[in-house]
Formats: sequence, C-alpha cells, structure tokens
Amino acid sequence: MTLTELKYIVAVARERHFGKAADACFVSQPTLSVAVKKLEEELDIKLFERSANEVSVTPLGEEIVRQAQSVLEQAASIKEIAKRGKDPLAGSLTLGLIYTIGPYLLPDLVRQIIAHTPQMPLILQENFTFKLLEMLRTGELDCAILAEPFPDAGLAIAPLYDEPFLAAFPSHHPLAAHHEVSTEELKRETMLLLGSGHCFRDHVLEVCPEFARFSSQTEGLRRNFEGSSLETIKHMVAAGMGVTLVPRLSVPKEALTSKPRRKRDEDPYIKYLPFAGDPPTRRVVLAWRRSFTRYEAIAALRNAIYACELPGVKRLS
Repeated sequence: MTLTELKYIVAVARERHFGKAADACFVSQPTLSVAVKKLEEELDIKLFERSANEVSVTPLGEEIVRQAQSVLEQAASIKEIAKRGKDPLAGSLTLGLIYTIGPYLLPDLVRQIIAHTPQMPLILQENFTFKLLEMLRTGELDCAILAEPFPDAGLAIAPLYDEPFLAAFPSHHPLAAHHEVSTEELKRETMLLLGSGHCFRDHVLEVCPEFARFSSQTEGLRRNFEGSSLETIKHMVAAGMGVTLVPRLSVPKEALTSKPRRKRDEDPYIKYLPFAGDPPTRRVVLAWRRSFTRYEAIAALRNAIYACELPGVKRLS
C-alpha cells in the first residue's frame, strides 16, 4: 500500500470516473486503474462498483476512502510542520467562497493578503455551499467562507461578520422614494430570486416565505424570475422586472451616498432601501477541517478579512 495508491482511490471516489480521476492525478488511466486494482487485491475487497456509465463507491470503500483522505492529510502535515519551522505562512492557501460573497469581499481581501502575507497567495474557488463542503471534506480546499446555516460537517467554524440585507427597487418604483421598507410591502411585489442551489435564495425565502411558490419547478413565466448571479438579478431590477434582496457588501458605495448628482445620466437605475426595524441578516463564517494543521494561515486569513473595509456589517470575533 502506497500514498500514491491512496491518492488515486480518493480521486476516483471524488470524480466517480476513472478517466477524470487520472486527469486530476496527472497520470494515464491505465496507470491509475492498475494501481487501484492492485490495492483492491491487496485488501481483498472491492472498493468501487464499475459500470458503463459511472463508478460508485462500495459501502466499505466509502470508509476506506475516508481513512485514506485522513492518511494523506497527515502525510501532508509532515511537510507543513517542516515549512512552519522556516515560515509558518509559507505556501498557498486554497480558499473557497460562495457566489454571493466572493465578488464583493475578494477585491479588498486579496489586497490585504498581498500587503501583509505575500508569501501566502490565495488559490480561489467559487461554488455552491454543498459543493464547497464536499471539497473541504475531500481536502480539495483548505478553508471556505460560507453563510450559515449549512449542514454540520464536523468542521471548525470561526464567525466573521453579520451582514444585513437591503431591498433593491427600480429607481422609478413608487417605494423607491421611501427611506425604508417593510416585509409586508415586499409581499405585494414581484420578487426576483437566485436559482436553486444558491444559499442566498434560501435566505430571501426565509424573509419572504410566500415567494417559495416561485421555485424552479414552477411552470410558465415564473421561471424567468430567477437569475444566475446577484449582478444579473440587479440588471433585471434596473430593467423594471421586479425587486430583490441583496447583501450589504454587494451594494455599491455610490448607491448609498447622499451627495447630489450633477448629470441626469448619473442617476442610479436601482434604489437600495434598508428594512424598517431589525433587518434580516446572514452570518458569514470561515470553516476548515479540524485536521488542518496550518493554524497560523487560518489566523492570518481571519486578520486579513477583519482588515477589509466591510461597510455596514457587524464584525464578530
């Protein structure tokens, strides 16, 4: 049994395909297949069920793959211990982010990392929450910035900030002249939602549960009321197709300024309004595997996030 063979079975379990696993490991498919078969013969068990269309992991194989992942992490930690003796922050950090956080946090965060820990470049991955959790579990990510709630995966969690939501209206909408909005007023509007898979969609439906009927399974025109990104949704709002909720960090600074605009073509197409009373919020956290050994890297990343401007959010420690 070798670490290389363990790496191969983890890749096959992740990709559910021998060819894709071979590509991920930068080896030929015959090389990978022979190594996996050799390990199965050594253990005298079947790790994978093979069919023409897919590869599935056997129940016992699932347990062995989890242990293999743990062994690979422990082996990698030996190198990390050696690195920490020279520079605890040396080496890249693989960071995942959900789609509704990445575009708004990363510009400032990357600047902070370059300024303070240039020896620790970030390798970035945007994806849905469920996919990021899977990538954390398999070791493809070192850590991830997520919004609660999400399934308990036995991860270490550090709260970062609570972020309020704002309502976005077309500038010509009657409510755009108000200073704040209530959830009752939103119930009478056409709500634009992110597509299924986005956790922010679920956050919006918690605030306005009556819009759950506009799910992706609904037939007809209501399908057009979903967008693939927050920025796409904003363009739909600007075009007058409806209203939506957005996280505070996604709101441009100039959209909340009280300074008068000189030119008519500078008039905003979208008006952002806070909620009356206690606004709906989401808690943004940093998550990583408990077995991850680069504690200094996690601390440096948290410090870089706290050094970001983060306007309008409540920082947590």
